[in-house]
Amino acid sequence: MDWKARIDVDDGIAFGKPRIKGTRLSVEFLLKLFAQGWTETQVLDAYPHITKEDLQAVFALASEVLSEEEFWIKGKMVA
Repeated sequence: MDWKARIDVDDGIAFGKPRIKGTRLSVEFLLKLFAQGWTETQVLDAYPHITKEDLQAVFALASEVLSEEEFWIKGKMVA
């Protein structure tokens, strides 16, 4: 999945956080819904302007970020 085709960043939208293109729905917000127990069906029903492919892009971006050699948790670098 090429998440870059569906995710972008705009400093004026969603506080500059990665979001689904053409929406104000940030990757962070959508991941939090899933962490709270929402299902794919619930998310798509609540936000009918996004697609299953958009959600796949959200997970692809998260996966890529977490596969980086280094990332930050609570101000500390994790390698």
